[in-house]
Amino acid sequence: MRNIILSVIGVILIVGAVFIGKEIAAGKKKNRKVPEKVIKTVFTDTARNGTVQIIIPANGNLVAKRRVELFSEVSGVFRTSGKLFRAGQKYQRGETLIRIDASEYYASVQSAKSNLYNTIAAIMPDLRLDFPEVYSKWQSYLKGFNLEKATPKLPKMTSEKENYFITGRGIVSSYYNVKNLEQRLSKYKISAPYSGILTETLVTEGSLIRNGQKLGEFINPSVYEMEVAIGKAYASFLKIEELVSLNNLDYTESYSGTVTRINGIVDPTTQTVTAFIEVKDDRLKEGMYLEAEVKAKKEVNAIEVNRNLILEGNQIFIVRDSVLDIIDVKPVYFSDTKVVLKGIPEGTVIVEKPVPGAYAGMLVKPYGAKLKLGNTKPTNKSTK
Repeated sequence: MRNIILSVIGVILIVGAVFIGKEIAAGKKKNRKVPEKVIKTVFTDTARNGTVQIIIPANGNLVAKRRVELFSEVSGVFRTSGKLFRAGQKYQRGETLIRIDASEYYASVQSAKSNLYNTIAAIMPDLRLDFPEVYSKWQSYLKGFNLEKATPKLPKMTSEKENYFITGRGIVSSYYNVKNLEQRLSKYKISAPYSGILTETLVTEGSLIRNGQKLGEFINPSVYEMEVAIGKAYASFLKIEELVSLNNLDYTESYSGTVTRINGIVDPTTQTVTAFIEVKDDRLKEGMYLEAEVKAKKEVNAIEVNRNLILEGNQIFIVRDSVLDIIDVKPVYFSDTKVVLKGIPEGTVIVEKPVPGAYAGMLVKPYGAKLKLGNTKPTNKSTK
């Protein structure tokens, strides 16, 4: 009886094992879903070769084109001239900027002029007797002599005898001595050479001014210059009178300038060439920091793309029949964000934005286009 029971249990286990084995085998034969192939969407653009204006970025500070540093050539007390000598004070051309007390020196000038007048008056009787032909012109000179005005030029001597006579009386030397004193007297007053504004003042009214002392700075605020450094590789592209666009740091205001001068040497330290840009605008102030875009060479049969599209070995991605490919290009100019390229066939579809993990032969879908799988011909060859 016991043997019968064990036999039945054995048969049941064998049948169960066979059934379970069939179920497992049947489960392995079930069809699994094949994962769909991911096709990346890329932004593209069509190459249109044309003329690209190469623009060189530069920056610098504005400096007044017309600037005068005021120095004293005489000594004396600074007297008021009607306007306070302070930074920010405006003056018109010819107005007195600084007036130094010249009372004592003025008296010495008047004394010298009076001596010259007396010397000429003393020879008049001799001129009438010995040189009657020149008497009238010297008489006219005396009549026009005014101690309160600048000393008039001596009459032109027409003969050798007249020259010896006048020179022998010391009149010529006295005349030039007076003119020297008058020239010195004019330095006691400094006038504005042009309409402008004081930007720095180092003295005040009542101060004792010494010979050679700096008094301040005076500028013309209507015209400014900006000095910029251009790489020597692009120096040959610069041209005088070339228009330049300028902006402030916040790009809230823009200005227009002109290249007026280009230095003739290359800085040995920085290997740059200095160019000067002239700017006129009422909104500008000296010392403002501006960024400039200097127009340089025009490159023909070229296109401009983002710099991050360039691969190692000067290559870029293109799209051919919905497949990425690589072609060689020739960069001619790099800026901070852009690059000018040549050697791209007209009408080539280029990738406009970088594609992560891109490679030649990668299946892609141009943005906005319908992918036609029947026309795809993947290739790993580079087209030059």
